[in-house]
Amino acid sequence: MDASDDFRALLAAEFAPYERLTHQQLGLLESHYRLLCNWNGKINLCRFRSLRELVELHYCESLYLGLLLPAGSLRIVDVGSGAGFPGVPIAVLRTECFVDLLEADQRKAAFLREAADGIGNIQVSVGRADACTKRYDWVVSRAVRSEDVRRAGLAPNCALLTSGPGGTRTPWGNSRFIEVFHVES
Repeated sequence: MDASDDFRALLAAEFAPYERLTHQQLGLLESHYRLLCNWNGKINLCRFRSLRELVELHYCESLYLGLLLPAGSLRIVDVGSGAGFPGVPIAVLRTECFVDLLEADQRKAAFLREAADGIGNIQVSVGRADACTKRYDWVVSRAVRSEDVRRAGLAPNCALLTSGPGGTRTPWGNSRFIEVFHVES
């Protein structure tokens, strides 16, 4: 069994209590995982100490966030997408939604363009959130301060993966939360 087999099995098992991932979804997420492993050695996209940590705290939390978003066709922007979390897993899970991966770093944006290949509901935009003129239904992000997201005003609704207290605790880790809030325009 190679690392990809381990990745698929672990991801399927970890997320099964919430939703069963299809063979196609697992394949797209595995492709992202392989690409991430390749690129992460060249540029720092994300840190993880083990395959389990990567699956739980990056893939599963992102997928879980996708489940918490309202039903229907949504326009979503992932601010500071970096390695594609939470945007890529959300796009794979929620094919009825359009996901824009917004990243200011050119090298990370190059990774995201390659990672988005084959996922029809993703677009990659290069730039900063405060300079973006597009509008969305939802902003999602991880490792971005809620004040920065509020100030950018890209969408009326925000859902952030955070390590600070507040919001809904994720099933993975004692200090992992999803903060959901409305932005007044």
